[in-house]
Amino acid sequence: MTSGKALHERLGAEFLRRIESGEWPEGVQVPSEARLCAEFGTSRGPVRQALAMLRQEGSLVGGRGRPPVARKVARSQPFASLLSFTQWARSIGRLPGQTTVEVARRRAAPETAGRLGVEDGDTVVEIVRLRTLDGVPAMLERSAFVWDVGRHLFDFDPDSGSLYEELCRRGAGLDHARHTIDAIAAEPADAELLAVAERTPLLRVRRQTFCPDGEPLEFSDDRYLPSLTNFTIENTAEGRTVAGRHSTGEEPEH
Repeated sequence: MTSGKALHERLGAEFLRRIESGEWPEGVQVPSEARLCAEFGTSRGPVRQALAMLRQEGSLVGGRGRPPVARKVARSQPFASLLSFTQWARSIGRLPGQTTVEVARRRAAPETAGRLGVEDGDTVVEIVRLRTLDGVPAMLERSAFVWDVGRHLFDFDPDSGSLYEELCRRGAGLDHARHTIDAIAAEPADAELLAVAERTPLLRVRRQTFCPDGEPLEFSDDRYLPSLTNFTIENTAEGRTVAGRHSTGEEPEH
């Protein structure tokens, strides 16, 4: 455990690690105070303080005579991890993958032009990729970028990793995003690429990404298999909204 902190804080950090890693599964009673005292060679005081700390922040539920039960809490994530499928997959210990269906320079269709704040027919770059978790199809990604940003994709192998990491490395200025989440039935192209039946329910995330000045740089339509991925939204007392993307740990039935 980390040194330099009070014993109950170190115990709390270790207990939280066990909850978030799944070592103490969500919904399952955690070990008794007596067992924890024996494991860590300490008295009940620091153990009780650590458990109370986790109850206060919501990582443990129960009390008034009821045994504490583990509960995962949605945590604030860096902006890049909310945007980047690659960074998110790595953060949960899964292997991200991608197969590029196409990268194309096109004239912007009316909807794309409106989302990107360009004129109809202006040049944009569109990319379609199948994203996988541990080799299993998980999401179909369709993105359109303004030309000044998207042109960099022609000098990059999109099968090699994260578009966002590459674009940020090239100074694209991706700063903040607006996400709209809803449900949609798999269309024929979706079904073929995701290896599911047509009309299978999918989670759709439409995202507009902006530069610091508020100018739109990207519009994306991402379609997830809900059997592999789900989302949480947590509102804070300060008025912030924290969005989280999570893996269910299951594979879809084919």
